[in-house]
Amino acid sequence: MSQTVSLDAVEAPVVQRSDVIVVGGGPAGVSAAVAAARTGASVTLLERYAALGGLASGGMVLVLDDMINGNEITVTGIVDEYVERMAKLGLAVYPPAEERYSSPEMWAKWGRWGAFDFHSHTNPKPICYAVAFDPDGWKRVSNDLVRESGINLRLHSWFSRPVVQDGAVKGVVCETKSGPQAVMGDVVIDTTGDIDVASRAGAPYAQDSYLVTLVFRLGGVDTAAAERFEQENPREARAINRKIKRMLGGAWELWWLKTPVPGVVWCNCPHMTGFDGTDPVSLTEAEFEARARIGAVLDHIKAELPGFGNAYLLDVAEQMGVRQTRLLQGEYVVTKDDVTSRRHFADSVARGRDYYTPYRALLPRGVDQLLVAGRHYSATPEAQRMSREIPPCMAMGQAAGIAAATAVEQGVLVRDVDPAVVQHRMREQGADPGDVPSENATVDQPEEVVA
Repeated sequence: MSQTVSLDAVEAPVVQRSDVIVVGGGPAGVSAAVAAARTGASVTLLERYAALGGLASGGMVLVLDDMINGNEITVTGIVDEYVERMAKLGLAVYPPAEERYSSPEMWAKWGRWGAFDFHSHTNPKPICYAVAFDPDGWKRVSNDLVRESGINLRLHSWFSRPVVQDGAVKGVVCETKSGPQAVMGDVVIDTTGDIDVASRAGAPYAQDSYLVTLVFRLGGVDTAAAERFEQENPREARAINRKIKRMLGGAWELWWLKTPVPGVVWCNCPHMTGFDGTDPVSLTEAEFEARARIGAVLDHIKAELPGFGNAYLLDVAEQMGVRQTRLLQGEYVVTKDDVTSRRHFADSVARGRDYYTPYRALLPRGVDQLLVAGRHYSATPEAQRMSREIPPCMAMGQAAGIAAATAVEQGVLVRDVDPAVVQHRMREQGADPGDVPSENATVDQPEEVVA
């Protein structure tokens, strides 16, 4: 029988009040906070780590993809600002439009940047719009956007519990080095990645798991020599890379990719299954398992793979790459068929590659004045695995921020905000809300009204 401990009710001083509170400073959270501030709301952004960026920085997921539908760029808005600002710092790289096609030459030039359509079945895969970036560049741009937007940022603030009154969220309590602290507001946006706020506020959710990955980077790599070896000795290179991937225990087709920093490559591996991203014991085991695999393979990489003879372990991600835990079961639950059939929704407020996210999928059932945005949005586990990349999560965040600020401005519940207003304001902020379906979308016909 498990034991429990009953504690006295928490007394937390109110340290801030804002129109909108965003919990979680990852890509979706920063997008939500910036969008809400630009729509006229006062905003507090809470983040448990010492830096903003979530899996884009602390998790070192260093390619922005899932942003194209054929030749159409579908995810725009705040993500574009990140790309533009990081590129000016020399910390973002992407293929120009004239080089986005399939050919051996383009693959040789751009493949190791991760700038290819990984959904394509052609060989070589087509080069497309995708962006390789530096994690510290992401942190710098995040800080700039938050400061410029006048957002009240509180780092080192670990969400603990929501403040719920009469079925509506009124604020949150965070644990800090100073003890529990409360932040109160009119609307809360949950961008924690695991619906920490919504689940504890009583919103229904499903729970599943997928791969987890502890990303690492290697320095001292002669990438030109490594690519030359692969191109001149494809069979031998494939054999070496297959062995490395077996030692890692799981990796995508290309286990290493180039970064904007010369001599530094990032390794989106090892992939591991059977771990629960909400269980501290399981996460601890995952950290040890990943580091053991990384340590075991490094000497082999240096000895066997040309270009990697002087490689060294530069760093390991601060955050485990957790892809799926709790998923909201909101006003609408996006299905695998919705994603694969490219179903268009009249209340679409965000886009991914070729799929659409309805406003209802950001709305919890059973609790008011709460929105969610990011990888934990309302979807089945199968659908989420196909629609959880960083850029579409940022689009969701931007939509949620606009919706929250609009609710405050109009004095209505977030569930009563007109999606058409969110769509219009998304476009005003340079984002594509998916209100206009692409040619390959499945558009449901409205039901006929019987007189």
